[in-house]
This record gives sequence, structure tokens and C-alpha cells, in this order.
Amino acid sequence: MPELGSERLPSLLVHLLKTLVPFDNAVILHYRRDEQPQILYNDIPPLELHKQIDVFVNGAFLLDPFYRAAIDTHASGLHRLSDLAPNGFEKTEYYRSYFKHTEIKDEIGFIIHLSAKQFINISIGRLSFSQRFNRTQISLFEDIAAVIETICRLQWTDADSEQSNPENKLPGQLDSALKHFGTAFLTDRETQVVQLFLHGHSTKSIAERLGISPETVKLHRKNSYAKLDVSSQAELFHLFIDSLASLSNYSGGDPLVGYL
Repeated sequence: MPELGSERLPSLLVHLLKTLVPFDNAVILHYRRDEQPQILYNDIPPLELHKQIDVFVNGAFLLDPFYRAAIDTHASGLHRLSDLAPNGFEKTEYYRSYFKHTEIKDEIGFIIHLSAKQFINISIGRLSFSQRFNRTQISLFEDIAAVIETICRLQWTDADSEQSNPENKLPGQLDSALKHFGTAFLTDRETQVVQLFLHGHSTKSIAERLGISPETVKLHRKNSYAKLDVSSQAELFHLFIDSLASLSNYSGGDPLVGYL
């Protein structure tokens, strides 16, 4: 059995989980604040890996429900994607442009915080609607969650854990770029609406969160799209991803300023 610190430990960890409950694929990601996620383990077929992972690590991960839960609410432990995803997740451009291509029909994941600035996400998925994780299987994972957390902390928390990896670092501060996306061109309310649409919320959900009517949400969306010269959520999503890719000299504020 590989010792802690061994490069083989991630695959052993996935094997351990799979002996408890069968699943189709797994990805282990190491997140550090303001950096692209580091892929510690994945069993995505090579032909699918390139097109899926490129979109994800180059910015789409900022909209991933597991990432948002860890960053926004400091969530930890075991979670089901369906419990974290906003209402109307399957209608979002994040889902259409990235998630549906993974062919995952059910996903659960462990979120393990190593420090205030970094965490591990172990996501495991099934590709069949008829084989969703049941309550008994989820309970088995919950029973060993503390063990998984301990292993991850021992494996990936070390003296250099707070240091950035320059080869893995995206220019600028990604969360800042997301938070300020569109602010130079939109009103405060329009920015809120655009941000929530990017995060996958429906018109109804946004209206409830902001305390305004669905018709007002639609009006803000229409005005925002006109100002950003986009005509759909798909174009908005790709504008966001493309603006992140152009952040070579980003020093804060709206990333669109240096892009449009």
C-alpha cells in the first residue's frame, strides 16, 4: 500500500471509494485561491479529456456548483450535485457548454478544506439515470467522510501548501474577475442579474433573491445583453470565458475593460 505522500495515493483513494460503492468516473481537484485547479487524478478517457478539461480549468470551474459552495459558503463534507446546483441548472450555459459533455447523470463529491485558501474536491459520477446513488450508498460515503478528510489533509497539506504554483497560476485574481465582470458597462442591478445568470439561476430564482418581479429581471437581462453586445446566455457565457483568457495584464476591476 502506498504511503502518504506517494503519487499513487490518489488512485488508491479512488479504488477505496469504488470498493464501497461502484461508480463510473472520478476526478480529484486541488484548488488554491486565484489559480487554475490542479488535477490530481482523473479517469476520463484520453479522447474526451482534452476538450472537457480545457474548458473547465480555463474558467468554467468558477461556475461549478461544488466550487461555488466551497468558496461562497465554505461548505465541506459530502454533497450531491443536485443539492448544490441552482434551480434550472440544466438550462444554464455552463451545463450546455461543459457539464453535459461529461455525460454524468448523477454526481456526488467530497469538499475538504486544507486551509482558508485551498481545498480538495473529490467528485465521483455515474453515467446512467437508472443507477443514481441511493440513500444507502450515500450513507456509506458519509460514514467514511472523516477518514477521507484526514487522508487528504495528510497527503496535501505541507510546508509549501500556501505557496502558489507559478506554472498553474491564472493571471490576476479569478474570483475578483468574476465578481467584477460587467461592472464597467452595467448598472449595479444589471450586474447582479448577469452574475446570477452566470451562476445558473433561473429568472424566478433571481427575482426571489433580489426581491423584484420576474418581468423586471427580464428587463435587466435585456438591457445588459444590449450593453454587452450579446443576444443569448450562450454568448454571455462565452464572453465571460473569453475575457478570462485575455487576463495577461489583469490588475483588478472588470475584465471586460481589457477585452472589449
